[in-house]
Amino acid sequence: MTPVNPAKRFAPDRVVIIGGGPGGYEAAMVAADTGAEVTVVEDKGMGGSAVLTDVVPSKTLIATADAMRRVNASTAFGVRFGESDGDDFYETEAWADFSKVNERLLKLAATQSKDIHASLESAGVRILAGRGKLVPPHHVQVTAPTGETQLVEADAVILATGAHPRELPSAAPDGERILNWTQAYNLTEVPEHMIVVGSGVTGAEFASAYRRLGAEVTLVSSRDQVLPGEDADAATVLENAFNRVGVKVAARARAESAQRTENGVQVILNDGRVLEGSHCLMAVGGIPNTADLGLDECGVGTTDSGHILVDTVSRTTVTNIYAAGDCTGLFPLASVAAMQGRIAVAHMQGGAVKPLQLHRVASNVFTSPEIATVGVTQAQVDSGKYQADVVKLDLTTNPRAKMMNIRDGFVKIFSRRGSGTVIGAVVVAPRASELIYPLAIAVTHKLHVDDVASTFTVYPSLTGSLAEAARRLHLHVMDPADG
Repeated sequence: MTPVNPAKRFAPDRVVIIGGGPGGYEAAMVAADTGAEVTVVEDKGMGGSAVLTDVVPSKTLIATADAMRRVNASTAFGVRFGESDGDDFYETEAWADFSKVNERLLKLAATQSKDIHASLESAGVRILAGRGKLVPPHHVQVTAPTGETQLVEADAVILATGAHPRELPSAAPDGERILNWTQAYNLTEVPEHMIVVGSGVTGAEFASAYRRLGAEVTLVSSRDQVLPGEDADAATVLENAFNRVGVKVAARARAESAQRTENGVQVILNDGRVLEGSHCLMAVGGIPNTADLGLDECGVGTTDSGHILVDTVSRTTVTNIYAAGDCTGLFPLASVAAMQGRIAVAHMQGGAVKPLQLHRVASNVFTSPEIATVGVTQAQVDSGKYQADVVKLDLTTNPRAKMMNIRDGFVKIFSRRGSGTVIGAVVVAPRASELIYPLAIAVTHKLHVDDVASTFTVYPSLTGSLAEAARRLHLHVMDPADG
C-alpha cells in the first residue's frame, strides 16, 4: 500500500474495518451513513472485548457491588430490614449470589453485542465472522472460524483490533484460580480472598468491587500509592476508603510469581513477602492485537510496544489505512476509540475534521468512590507546564452529600491564571462519571469560571459544589493574592 501523501485525499467507496469494538462499529455506522460499502471483520462478536469481556461486564459487576454498598449502608439512614420487636430490629447483611451476578452481566454483554450487530446490519453493513489481515495492494484477507479464506477489496481500511491482557510467564492464568480480567466472570462464588496484582485503573476497580461484594482483598501495588497515573489527592481519598472497608494494600512491591496451592493461590513478591489467597487476578496491562495483521508488508508503522502509529486524524503511515482504539495506544478508553473511528471516516471522506484532542477527554475510574477527570492535571500544574489557579472543595460541606451520608470526595477545578478559563477538573464522588460532564463542557468550550459559577444548580445537589468551587476560583481571578 502507498505511503502517506498528505495532499492526497479520497472518498472511498469500499471501507473495510478489522475489529468490531467501539472504534470499529462506530466507524462503520458513520461510513454507512455516507453511502460507502462497509464491511466489518470480527472474530469474537460485535462490540469486541469492550462489550463482551471488558467494559460492559466489568462495569456491571461494579454496579452490583455498588448496589450492595448502598443496601448495607442504608441502616445509617434509619432503614431496617425484617420484622421489629419493639425497638429491636432483625437485620441482615446483603450478600451476592455470584452465579446470578455473572449470569446477568454476561447476558447483558451478549444482548448488547446482538443489538450492535442488528444496528449495523440494518444500516447496510456487511459483517464477516473471522480474522482480518492486510494484503497489499488493496485487499483484506478474512479467515473464517472454519479456516476458509476470502479476499475483500478495500479502498480504505480501519484497524480497530483492540488489545488483550498482558500475562506473566510466572503467573500464567488458568481461568480457575489465577485469572486475567476476561476470566473473572467464570467464578460461581464470591472469592474468599482475592489477591489483585496491579494497582492501575483495572486493578483498583476490581479490588473495590470484590471487597464490596464481600471478598477479602489484597491489592499488590508497585508504587507508594494506588492509581499512580491519577490525581494524587484522588488516590489518597481512594486509599483511605480502601483502608476503611478493609482492602489491604501491599505497596512498593511487584509480583514475582503466582501459583496454585492445594486450596488456593500463593503470590510471591519481589521483597520476599508471600501472600496466600483463594484467587489471584492479574491486572498488569494490555498488549495490542497487532500481530499477524500484515502491517509490515503494507508499511504500517508501529511503536516498540507494537501499537500502531497514528496522527490526530487516525491516519497510519499509509495513505488509505487508519487505526482506532487500544491498538493505537493513545488512550485506552472506549469513548476515545469511538471518537478515533468517527474521525477516521470523516477524514477519509474529505469532510470537516476536528483532530483528536486528548486533553479534552473525560475519563473515570469506577471505584467506590468514583474518580473522574478532564483536562489539565495537578501534576502538570505542579511541574510548571501550566500556570493555573486551583480550588479544591471537599464534599463534606455539601448539604446533599450529608443527606446521602457521603464520607469521601471532593471537587477540584483548574482555571488558567490570568484569564479564568476552565482548563481542568477532578471529581471524586459517587457517580463522578455523571458529575464530570458539565466541567468537560467547560473545558471543551473554554468557558470562564464565572460561566460555571453563574449557572443555576438544583438545591440541594452535588452539582452545587461544582458551582461553589467555580465561585471560589472567581476570587482568584479578581484578586490573585486572595488565598
